[in-house]
Amino acid sequence: MHRLEGRLGFLSGLPIIVLLLLAFIMPLFVVAGFAIMPQKVFELTHLPDFSSFAVIWEQGYYRSLLRSLGLALMTTVILFIVCWPLAYGMAKVFGRFTIVITLAVVLILFVSENIRLFGWSLSLMKGGLLEGYLRSLTGLSFETPLYDWPVIVFGMAYVYFPFMLFPLAQGISLVPDDARLAASDLGASPARILFEIEMPLAAPGIMVGSLLTFVLSAGAVAEAKLLGGRSVVVLTDDVESAFTFAQNWPLGSALSLMLIVIVALLVLVPVSRVNLDAIMGRKP
Repeated sequence: MHRLEGRLGFLSGLPIIVLLLLAFIMPLFVVAGFAIMPQKVFELTHLPDFSSFAVIWEQGYYRSLLRSLGLALMTTVILFIVCWPLAYGMAKVFGRFTIVITLAVVLILFVSENIRLFGWSLSLMKGGLLEGYLRSLTGLSFETPLYDWPVIVFGMAYVYFPFMLFPLAQGISLVPDDARLAASDLGASPARILFEIEMPLAAPGIMVGSLLTFVLSAGAVAEAKLLGGRSVVVLTDDVESAFTFAQNWPLGSALSLMLIVIVALLVLVPVSRVNLDAIMGRKP
């Protein structure tokens, strides 16, 4: 009976296993295969060659990687600080009004990321919506904040805001009110309650939100292009250039593989500490 159930389970899961292999794992194998091919070849039938990794070091592509990781880290920290009060309110204070905030945030996702970023670009550009109206009404003007790294961080924080907010709210909802009230009755300061009770108990949500934001920001490309122009080159720009203009698939694959491996290593340790049972509300 158990063997029959096992076979039925395997057959039921077979379509999704095949789909995952084709849609997720196979492209990674192809990227890994091209990463060790000689420069500017378009087949996987050549002898392995690690020249792409030498090119990455010689031509300084690691700077783009460090820039991408730095921007992703700043975005994650800023979003955590910005989202915590709102997530706390959604989990503990707002009550039924939480659904209104949730819908408002989710509705933003219905509009394409590129369209939203174009809107900010048109608003912030010299002579754009903000500077143009200010100049016509007051005679004052300001330099455009576009084409610099702070506006890229702003764009990523704007786009990935929901990916930090909702896991944080879920994590904070796991904090028992009794623990907070007991600490307060015993004389703990608000800061001590925050750092020693609320944040440790909300750690699963903090971890998931931070990982989602960091990973998505590290691989972001639209924000750097639309808001940063070519003044700030991130690694994904280099990957796209290698695959398109340079027609150097091995170099593009090596850059992609480097980003995947480094982000995976940075994520591996926090993921091993996440209690998914707690997040999903299941008892261990």
